[in-house]
Amino acid sequence: MTTDAAMPDWEKRFRAPRVSLPDWAEDAPDRSLFVSNATGTYEIYAWDRKTGEQRQVTNRPDGTTDGVLSPDGEWIWWFDDGRSSSVPDLPSYGDEFGVWMRQPFGGGEDEPAAPGLAPSYPAGLAIGRDGSAVIGRSTDEDGTTVHLVRAPGAEPVEIYRHRESAGVGDLSHDGTLIALEHTEHGDAMHSALRVVRPDGSTVAELDDTEGGTKELGLSVLGFAPVAGDTRLLVGHQRRGRWEPMIWDPVAGTETPLPIDLPGDVGAEWYPDGSALLVEHEFEARSELWRYEPGADAPVRVETPAGTVSGATARPDGTVEYLWSSAERPPVVRSTSGAVVLDPPGAKAPPSVAVEDAWVEGPGGRIHALVQKPATGEGPFPTIFEIHGGPTWHDSDAFASGPAAWVDHGFAVVRVNYRGSTGYGRAWTDALKHRVGLIELEDIAAVREWSVKSGLADPDRLVLAGGSWGGYLTLLGLGTQPDAWALGLAAVPVADYVTAYHDEMEALKAMDRTLLGGTPEEVPERFEASSPLTYVDAVRAPVYISAGVNDPRCPIRQVENYVDRLAARGAVHEVYRYDAGHGSLVVEERIKQVRLELEFALKHLGGGAVQGA
Repeated sequence: MTTDAAMPDWEKRFRAPRVSLPDWAEDAPDRSLFVSNATGTYEIYAWDRKTGEQRQVTNRPDGTTDGVLSPDGEWIWWFDDGRSSSVPDLPSYGDEFGVWMRQPFGGGEDEPAAPGLAPSYPAGLAIGRDGSAVIGRSTDEDGTTVHLVRAPGAEPVEIYRHRESAGVGDLSHDGTLIALEHTEHGDAMHSALRVVRPDGSTVAELDDTEGGTKELGLSVLGFAPVAGDTRLLVGHQRRGRWEPMIWDPVAGTETPLPIDLPGDVGAEWYPDGSALLVEHEFEARSELWRYEPGADAPVRVETPAGTVSGATARPDGTVEYLWSSAERPPVVRSTSGAVVLDPPGAKAPPSVAVEDAWVEGPGGRIHALVQKPATGEGPFPTIFEIHGGPTWHDSDAFASGPAAWVDHGFAVVRVNYRGSTGYGRAWTDALKHRVGLIELEDIAAVREWSVKSGLADPDRLVLAGGSWGGYLTLLGLGTQPDAWALGLAAVPVADYVTAYHDEMEALKAMDRTLLGGTPEEVPERFEASSPLTYVDAVRAPVYISAGVNDPRCPIRQVENYVDRLAARGAVHEVYRYDAGHGSLVVEERIKQVRLELEFALKHLGGGAVQGA
């Protein structure tokens, strides 16, 4: 292994200790949870703020990231999706199919949190102050079910069931109201809300889809954190973007909020329920505001320019937030001016700042983020690093992968294509039916701009991405074969029909929404949107990495695509690893980036990988 002194910056960024924004117990705010890679694997840690003590809660070879504190801070719940000695009969790690475990905050043995529930995909969790828990589950056989466990070890009681996707949103302070998000109307992109009692009886409904004719979504942001308060903060899209309002399902009232900010707006309650902490995302940056119900407008909470990846208001009124920029590594800050949680060890080296590019496209102006090597003049070999989702967006945030390419002399372009969030509902919803092809039209427009502007070398253009970005990579290599010199696809959809039949049920619902039906109902749409349809047109060398336990982009459909490449002797390499939809092990992540760099430099020229 490379010594620390000789280790290249791109590896240091991956290995540098990181922490997530700490989550704290509602009734015991000195007790917190966070996720860190301090041991080389992302695991859950407990932090007693009063004593300063930190301890590692989970310790699995393949990592753990999903954890929740009970309101009293006494118990840590964490999701076990396999290869754990505590549940030896679970399948292989990484398939996201498992059970909730729990452990005392101060340490001790793990135990099944709801032993009466069989393994499933998680669909939300809310823990009550009386020891009860509301647990959402999803399975291919049953669709979504929601269960109430009245006390640890008690027999679970089913309170909800439907074939379509749904999930637990929140539990009221006194445990008498449960908020659910559901897509019973069949539109997996736009949820409706239902509030029920613990016996499953309905209190109220809120549905902005109007039976599917009006495609507006709703989301649960949280019940007011005050005893006896039945107000529920929800997100809605009634004005063409995500923004919050207050819905009282018991009183039957809806209160719009005068938060007139461009872009998407989310919010959460301050701990006493007196105000809202507003998170505002616009044009790949984010900022924070405070809004007191009844006020004319929100007040800015000062944060540096860049991206706030999460924020929470503490009982004393200060706000803690996880901040980074493309240039500067992440740090957990407080509005008091302090660094809240600073992991020991070497810090990640900075990268280069992003520049904004706005390109006219077939569906409107497209926003792209560009990073260029600090030295040298263009045109550069350029990698188009395409984000997943598809309902997600790239932002001015620190990312070790793009920074590694910049270190090796590449320009990096990230495109917030139609389907991305943060640019209004119409932009996000535009990809329906012509799935994949819409996004590639936008990527093609930015590619043309990158060449004409002198940024990109047209003979050394790389199309790359993971998950949905991996799907777009394979689809782009086949539908735009003359445009790309190389393709790098991580955990991709490669054969859309087979992927549909093998993937988890919640993703089947999303595909039916995106494409307008099943492969049997709309075969022409699945064919037009499947990379396998165009595999024989691919000319560029292709590198594919895939998790053998991936429930989102399953391995069988990847193998179908690879077999077609191999049958005609196309230049390609495949790396299969024993995990699911990505890895939580730092060395594995470094290995995968190194393999991609080696493949690109071998076929495009440019020397050796640093530190290899």
